[in-house]
Amino acid sequence: MTDQKPPSLPACIDCNRGQRLDFDFTMAFQPIVNMATRQIFAQEALVRGLHGESAGYVLAQVTDKTRYDFDQACRVKAVELAARLNIQSDLSINFLPNAVYHPENCIQTTLMAAKRYQFPLDRIIFEFTESEEVKDLTHLRSIVEDYKRRGFRTAIDDFGAGHSGLNLLADFQTDYIKLDMALTRHIDQDNSRQAIVKGIVQVCRELCVELIAEGIETYEEMQALQDMGIELLQGFYFAKPSWQSLATVHWPA
Repeated sequence: MTDQKPPSLPACIDCNRGQRLDFDFTMAFQPIVNMATRQIFAQEALVRGLHGESAGYVLAQVTDKTRYDFDQACRVKAVELAARLNIQSDLSINFLPNAVYHPENCIQTTLMAAKRYQFPLDRIIFEFTESEEVKDLTHLRSIVEDYKRRGFRTAIDDFGAGHSGLNLLADFQTDYIKLDMALTRHIDQDNSRQAIVKGIVQVCRELCVELIAEGIETYEEMQALQDMGIELLQGFYFAKPSWQSLATVHWPA
């Protein structure tokens, strides 16, 4: 190790609109657990204010003009903190598809951040939410395909919260989909949700897409989802998001 100053992180020349954020933020981390191996599969980086304010508080300050800079800053902060906390699992980073104009150029800041903070590229997963309105699905597919070529994995977050989830899967496949908590909440008591999730499990098996269930709050929800064959789980039952730190996971006996 030397005390040489790390290289500065370049802006994406083709995407940069000359805007800079007039607010700052940080990250909390919430684990995704693998109940088959009883290990932490990944840590999801979630935006938070500098004093612990919610993601909604931070996102309310993002405008159309600053969306690109915010998206880039999220990636860098997530990688920097993951390296500082010595995260040994995968790192899941949320990104905004509408902020990515040219995937091959806009990924450069992420690549530089991973190199600067010595975080392995093959441990990064990029999530985008189904509920975000994406007008150009061809462009979204090009982002996913570009990330895959570079060795990144991708996930559709909040699957089931919007109206385009199955259409997205028909058009292209990510490595993972994350079931929205609206589907997993009280699933142990709800035959309709059980039927829907069983159908999604079957579709994902045939498409070789792995399922992650989020929003787990009870032992019974966890058990019902495991009985359906879903082993990657996330929710308050295991750990709440931990501000700038890693939470202790509650493993069921």
